[in-house]
Amino acid sequence: MAARPGAQIPAAPAVPDDGGTDRKPSVLVLACGALAREILALTAQHGLSHLDLHCLPAQLHNTPDRIAPEVAAALAERGAAYDEVLVAYADCGTGGHLDTVLAAHPKAKRIDGAHCYAFFAGLAAFDRLEDDQLGSFYLTDFLARHFRTMVIEPLGLDRHPELRDMYFGNYTRLVYLAQTEDADLTTAAEQAAATLGLPFVRIATGYGLLGDFLQAAHPGDASA
Repeated sequence: MAARPGAQIPAAPAVPDDGGTDRKPSVLVLACGALAREILALTAQHGLSHLDLHCLPAQLHNTPDRIAPEVAAALAERGAAYDEVLVAYADCGTGGHLDTVLAAHPKAKRIDGAHCYAFFAGLAAFDRLEDDQLGSFYLTDFLARHFRTMVIEPLGLDRHPELRDMYFGNYTRLVYLAQTEDADLTTAAEQAAATLGLPFVRIATGYGLLGDFLQAAHPGDASA
């Protein structure tokens, strides 16, 4: 879905500094801005000081044709300074173009999956969700938190609510894939389901495959 011109998309959280140490990150994490909170949480939880996070704009979620070119530009600008590059994007609607970009960068690899819903739920578990009931509309913590700016406003439903059933009439449920235990986000997701006129399902996924993806990176020589 394309973002409406002028829609305000929240910026990714700032990446904290290294606390004054002289250690130099050896692995670049090039990520969708919609994953910034989760990556920062995992970095802190597991002490992944060798990771250096750089986020691309979260609004690329709504314009997937721009993802591969933006990743290519970021790799060209930043990739050479690191031993390894983790690309925290699934295919994300690029139709294989992201993999084509990464094929030209041997140090870079992306997380498995067709989209973030799959790698949060787990690939096999997501397939079972899809087989269980077609027509699910998915939210993550990020999309529950920013439902208005990432869904309602880009589709123009704030101005034309009568278009809701044209967009969502063929969906059968809203599935909230929850990364965290946050009552406020669950309430926001329930309200999103009500707004779209869909039954609500919540599934606690945690960070799914993202944690293993980040922890598999080799620290390399992290000295300054």
